[in-house]
Amino acid sequence: MQKLLATIKKDLRILTRDRIGLILMFLMPVVLAIVITVVQNSTFELVNNNKISLIISNRDTGDAAKQLTAAIQKVGMFNVELIPANETYKQISDRMSPKDALVAIVIPDNFSAQLEAKAKNITAQALKDVAVGEPKTDSNSVQSDKLESITLYYHPVLQSSFRQSIQGALKSTLQIVQSREVVRKLYQTLNDQQIPDTLETQIISNQAEINEIPVSRDGNRAIPNASQHNIPAWTVFAMFFVVISLGASVVREKLSGSFVRLKTLPTNYLVALLSKQITYITVTFLQALVIFSIGVLLFPVLGLPKLNLPSDLFGLVLVTLISGWCASSYAICIGVFAKTQEQSNGIGAVSIVLLAAIGGILVPAFAMPSSFQVIMQISPLHWCLEAYYGLFLEGGKLSDILINILPLLIITIVIQLITLVGLKRKNLI
Repeated sequence: MQKLLATIKKDLRILTRDRIGLILMFLMPVVLAIVITVVQNSTFELVNNNKISLIISNRDTGDAAKQLTAAIQKVGMFNVELIPANETYKQISDRMSPKDALVAIVIPDNFSAQLEAKAKNITAQALKDVAVGEPKTDSNSVQSDKLESITLYYHPVLQSSFRQSIQGALKSTLQIVQSREVVRKLYQTLNDQQIPDTLETQIISNQAEINEIPVSRDGNRAIPNASQHNIPAWTVFAMFFVVISLGASVVREKLSGSFVRLKTLPTNYLVALLSKQITYITVTFLQALVIFSIGVLLFPVLGLPKLNLPSDLFGLVLVTLISGWCASSYAICIGVFAKTQEQSNGIGAVSIVLLAAIGGILVPAFAMPSSFQVIMQISPLHWCLEAYYGLFLEGGKLSDILINILPLLIITIVIQLITLVGLKRKNLI
């Protein structure tokens, strides 16, 4: 026991002298957690709260085009600006270039006439099918079942997901306008009079409501925020980045001959390995404590959503300790097989980024192609993140995340065995 305590004391001294390593282990993940949460929270607010700037060039003077413009303004998703109908593509592009508007819509000049003709055709077909009779039609009306396309211009900075959201909102608005015109024509044909406004509103607005409820094991229906997603992810990332400090420390001891000197002493290098693991498990636990504290205490001050800790604090502590054990084991393994500190730092940093990418930290697991679903299982960061998400997002308890902890333990033991094999082959133990 005295040998172990002395070795831990030695490792702590080495650690405190590694200022660059301490910065990477503590400052970098804090900055990443804050920056990524700010960006993601701003994205959520853009979709949910803020309005997207949109300009409309209405080249049609009919009622349907005016209704479409009014319906778009009522959506609540856009900050609408009406521009002259005679503006060219170049003028519209010039308006959008400085990002004054991210989206522009051009309504064609015959939109209302075509929509009315389509509504009449649908009404005639519907009444014919039910054998009510042929409605009165205007021989001069435009007979077309297909509306001329509404042109949508978008700024290149808009990503595909935003464009799809915008298109979905516009298509829903257009569908409402088309349905309203069909209802009007059908009612007018059957009753020889205009449909009352109250009845029209009742028919068009009679839609089922969508009640959003996040799935949760503990029955808590609070919607997870950006902090709940980002803080656990970057905590795991920070833990595994101890490879920079710990891996380099192992390499230095190999190059300086410390391993050989230890073999001449009445002790075993396994004691030194155990000491390093205890030291860096403590470091990773402190990393998690610092990052979680920032999410709870600092984020509300910065205007970011507060991190809500899970109800099962024992499960949170256990997941943190096991994740730290896996991270320190991986770092020691890299240090044992690397021949120089440059190799240890380079291989360690790149491998952690790759494991984070395939593990669901840089890209959500559900968004990955099916071919990566199997590869994902070999990343220890994936199982760490899933265990944290089971507590933070799903409201689970320790019993619920055992299915994630067990693979993490297996991976850790495999890494430990690989490290021992490497030490024996190098005659270091």
